[in-house]
Amino acid sequence: MIPRTKINHQIRAKELRVLTDTGENLGVISLGEALVKAEQMGMDLIEISPTAIPPVAKIMDYGKFQYQQSKKQKEAKARSHVTETKSLQIKIGTSEHDLELKAKNASKWLKEGHRVRINLFLVGRSKYAEMDFKKERLERVLHLISEEYRISGEPMKTLKGLTILIERAPKK
Repeated sequence: MIPRTKINHQIRAKELRVLTDTGENLGVISLGEALVKAEQMGMDLIEISPTAIPPVAKIMDYGKFQYQQSKKQKEAKARSHVTETKSLQIKIGTSEHDLELKAKNASKWLKEGHRVRINLFLVGRSKYAEMDFKKERLERVLHLISEEYRISGEPMKTLKGLTILIERAPKK
């Protein structure tokens, strides 16, 4: 939850470091003095940093302050990108055409910035096959992926088979 910003008489600190809307530093003054200055300027006293010692307050229009804060939040939200881990499931006998389709999907997801987990699903006797054989089957898919990627660790054994995690390669 976002803490509510205290303005004017909601502020409880005895002394404040006060700034004006132009960035001028008025120094450390008492709450009463700061409120009088804000009133003289026709603006509000807004507590910017309540945890600082002494707390920092700014004399400016509260509506303008709210607008600036919402603008900052929108920019931060636009810059953030949620990465998901997408999954592909293949079997030892999966045909070349199906592998190409799955690799195409993996390339698309990598381009979007997601991680891709490729599960080699083993059934019956294939569970007991040589590890080199299983890794070679995973390599068949990895060779078909057109996007640049890097492998996050060695292929891991799971209950159902073999799993490998890939992510987009960092830009040089």
